[in-house]
Amino acid sequence: MNKLQRIHAGGRELAVFLPPSYSAQERRYPVAYVQDGGQLIAPCVNYLEHLMIQGMLPEVILVGIEPRNRLEEYTPWPAEPLGSGKPAFAGHGRAYVDDIADTLKPLIDERYRTMPEAEHTAMIGGSLGGLISLFAGYWRAGTFGRIGLLSASFWFEGAMDYIREREAPDSRLRIFMSVGSCEGMYKRNAQKNMARYAQEACTIWLGKGFPTARLQFVLEEGGTHDMLFMAKQLPAALRWLFAPSGEAAGCRAAHSGAFAEESYRLPGTRQLTMRARRTGREYRIFVSVPAAAPPENGYPVLYALDGNATFASLAEAVRLQSRRPRGGCPPTVIVGIGYDSEEPFVSSRRFFDYTEPAEEDKLPPRPDGSPWPETGGVEPFLLFIEEEVKPAIERLCLIDRQRQSLFGHSLGGLFALYVLFVRPAAFRCYIAGSPSVWWNDFSLLNRWPLLRDKLERGEAEAAVLIGYGAEEKPSITQGAERMRQLLEPYQGRGLRLECRAFEEEGHVSVIPPLISCMLRFIARETSPPSD
Repeated sequence: MNKLQRIHAGGRELAVFLPPSYSAQERRYPVAYVQDGGQLIAPCVNYLEHLMIQGMLPEVILVGIEPRNRLEEYTPWPAEPLGSGKPAFAGHGRAYVDDIADTLKPLIDERYRTMPEAEHTAMIGGSLGGLISLFAGYWRAGTFGRIGLLSASFWFEGAMDYIREREAPDSRLRIFMSVGSCEGMYKRNAQKNMARYAQEACTIWLGKGFPTARLQFVLEEGGTHDMLFMAKQLPAALRWLFAPSGEAAGCRAAHSGAFAEESYRLPGTRQLTMRARRTGREYRIFVSVPAAAPPENGYPVLYALDGNATFASLAEAVRLQSRRPRGGCPPTVIVGIGYDSEEPFVSSRRFFDYTEPAEEDKLPPRPDGSPWPETGGVEPFLLFIEEEVKPAIERLCLIDRQRQSLFGHSLGGLFALYVLFVRPAAFRCYIAGSPSVWWNDFSLLNRWPLLRDKLERGEAEAAVLIGYGAEEKPSITQGAERMRQLLEPYQGRGLRLECRAFEEEGHVSVIPPLISCMLRFIARETSPPSD
């Protein structure tokens, strides 16, 4: 049996999907109006039905609307073609949205058992269909209260200016956005900005006060601009858009009647999942993008290791300290590189990623007597950052490659110094907090000649901050002092060095005071030269 009914209504061809219980129950259902007929629905219709039967997806009527001419109906205003020989964009989008709202929707509400209110009605589309769904949210929020933007064409001429110049969408809307990390990467025209503009739109809306809990953004790593990836996101969009009130934001009501409990998310932040191509290891990437527009050359960016432990503190510190007119640091992108865990430090993973191979007889016994985790993944991890994480962030927002910094603590501090020694041009600033220089019988020192020789030849330049707690173990304080002694002779000869001991702080408590210190250090060392 064909699960998509082909009907005509309001002078339009439609593909209609009725939820599994529709014929057996008399209740009413939410409705999602989906652009491009059944193209987004058909590839996943069996999966949608399965999810609904299993109770894993709210039952929704889907109405696929076949466009008469998508370049006319899916564009908000006239625009020039993308290239020679291409058709122009006619810009009849407002008439199209009004026709769906005022003509087609009443017919669907009359023919089927729908829940006609805006909070139960979605407009969803992919590509240009996503663009017109966006404007349905702007123009007819009283009709379409749920908006699904699957690889939406934010690149369309004037679309980002419209978003920048106007207030955020109606705060009663719920918006789902998805985009593939590889969308537009081979384009030379405006479409090259697909992923970056999607992220920027999110940042602008949140900065203008759109509720964080009512906006969901998904970056699909490796996703390209085609129906396969758009259809793949349709179930996730429906699940989030039509989840019971509060559930979509991951919140839980407290049924005492006195208060409600909600999970909290830092404004302007996103969480991505990336799998390293070389190793297959999976990482949780935390991203904070400033609400302010990027400078002409792009935002400065700080990459922080142990993202589970450090990201939230760094993102909130930058959000506070970059406020104008008295901000102490420029608006900065923060990228936390972490793991799929709720623990702040994921020992088994970080020991591998942050270290060179270690000889067992050069490692001291662990305090609990357990064996040391696997080690030796420093080079694949560094390549993951350089080849995959950095390009992914640059697709999300405009980054100034001359103002990149790396922060690591403990073994992460060891990793930061390793990168400084073997690839000093990878970052402008290196912040090594409580670095574990003692690791593997001080094997890091074997790498020092690589940097020393470049400094001697004038081929390297970097700013280095080493910070540690005055109450830490001698192995940490002595290792930091040893680094200072190595680097200090090159102060002003390619290196700018600062070494700080924080009184009354230990190995973990040193992180908060180090954060303020590093933000000032980065701001000073990466500030563009004044005229």
